[in-house]
Amino acid sequence: MQITLNWQSAVNFEVTSESGHSISVDGPPDLGGVNAGMRPMELMLMSIGSCAATDVVHILRKARVAVASCQVEVNGTRATEEPQVFTDIHLKFVVSGTNLTEAKLARAIDLSADKYCSASILMRRAGVNVSHEYELVDSAVAS
Repeated sequence: MQITLNWQSAVNFEVTSESGHSISVDGPPDLGGVNAGMRPMELMLMSIGSCAATDVVHILRKARVAVASCQVEVNGTRATEEPQVFTDIHLKFVVSGTNLTEAKLARAIDLSADKYCSASILMRRAGVNVSHEYELVDSAVAS
């Protein structure tokens, strides 16, 4: 797997993946950033959320759930001192679908968290507290 970063200006880079997709990344204003792209730490949360969401939808579909919607809210808390690493990351899944039960959703999230989501597992191994919560449309349940 490979990505290429091409400097644009100040602390702004155009990032291109091996699969040919591009995004703009920019640093914070105190480093010269001008809000021309996502911040690097935002990308880390995006990686964790998209990795977990992909797993959960895939697992649910294999369990014969017709997923109608899946939204994942990812919140990260960072250390106040340098290095300002993540100390806590919380993912909230809001899912609806035909044949979807709490048990199936909880199992999909657990499998993602414990076995499949490399990004989340990497963070946990680095000492980050990664927690999950889910809500079936019209009924909230925590895990």
